[in-house]
Amino acid sequence: MKYYLLSHNDLDGVGCGIVAKLAFGDQADIRYNSLSGLNVSVERYLDRWKGKIRADQMLFITDLSVHESNEQALSEFAEKGGQVRLIDHHKSALHLNDRPWAEVTVAYEDGRLASATSLFCEHLIKQGLLERFEALDHFVELVRQYDTWEWDANGNEEAKRLNDLFYMVSIDEFEASMLGRLRKGESFSFDAFEERILDMEEEKIGRYVRRKGKELVQTFIGGLCTGIVHAEAYHSELGNLLGKQNPHLDYIAILNMGGKRVSLRTIHDHIDVSEIAGQYGGGGHAKASGCMMTEEVYRSYVSEIFPLEPIRLDAFRNYYNLKDSAAGALYEDREGSSYYLHRTRDGWGIEQNGQIKEQTFSSFQEAESHIKRQFGAALSRDERYVKYLTDHLLQTKFPVEQVKV
Repeated sequence: MKYYLLSHNDLDGVGCGIVAKLAFGDQADIRYNSLSGLNVSVERYLDRWKGKIRADQMLFITDLSVHESNEQALSEFAEKGGQVRLIDHHKSALHLNDRPWAEVTVAYEDGRLASATSLFCEHLIKQGLLERFEALDHFVELVRQYDTWEWDANGNEEAKRLNDLFYMVSIDEFEASMLGRLRKGESFSFDAFEERILDMEEEKIGRYVRRKGKELVQTFIGGLCTGIVHAEAYHSELGNLLGKQNPHLDYIAILNMGGKRVSLRTIHDHIDVSEIAGQYGGGGHAKASGCMMTEEVYRSYVSEIFPLEPIRLDAFRNYYNLKDSAAGALYEDREGSSYYLHRTRDGWGIEQNGQIKEQTFSSFQEAESHIKRQFGAALSRDERYVKYLTDHLLQTKFPVEQVKV
């Protein structure tokens, strides 16, 4: 039996390839594809076997979905006796479950999010094509947690470091390294050299994210407050960290101009970036999706926002002007307008340029999000805060002892 695998070229997709080589050895013919390259590979495969379908050939497609034309072509191929199985976990591919040759599962019954590697591994085990062992389970779980971003909530740095290692070496080197360990049945771990280079990579990523954070632009697209940054690498790390640093943003759009791709990331449960990507012909997960940079995407995310300045960063070495402080917190926008967030009887209020606004908020975070979204305001430095209190508030609103300055 000859097995063909067309998979994605990220960690989860290559994880499927590693599992396939464990199961099929030299009988596995594997090709890794970009999102845009899969359909071309599917078309070539179908053309290759057109009119001469063989029972001893099996096609697997993992971690990627096909467009409508190939969906129909694969159905015709299967109806004529061709063997094909598509296994995916992206929400945007759920419609393929209508096809008998497709299996798309976003989450398990216990609530855990699925990955292509975990689904493919379980499929092969269920079919008797692969035996389960501890090191394999460990490797598959690391891939699953990274790809679904559960590693962040679980504090599983090992999963993140596995992905870091994946991008530090070639796919061939990564495959060979992982297969060597798994075939020995040893417990999965990084060696001393890998630990050292991964520590160096972590520092490099930190510097990169800090630099890109200073280039982040904010705007509204389709009614959603969007953060936009240009970057060629570390898209997942950027999306996660910039989202946490700027929770007022609904999502982060990361533009790779060289690759003509856009990655969309969100930290919010009420935002589904796969729906946004779907508007431009892309797809993915609710919190991590992407699309190609079409003319429409370029116009909305590049040309129209080009004149905008990066968002102002919050002052970070303050001693007095602190967020959620009982004495309030002072913010300023790029034009110099001030926004004093202060406690009220019902929650939090805003004093804009000395004028009290009627709107109130139930929490400090809600009030801060409002002024950041609507005015691009940032936390002021201590000296501005002290001067503001002295000039406008200290004698009229608070006893001197309430504000420790």
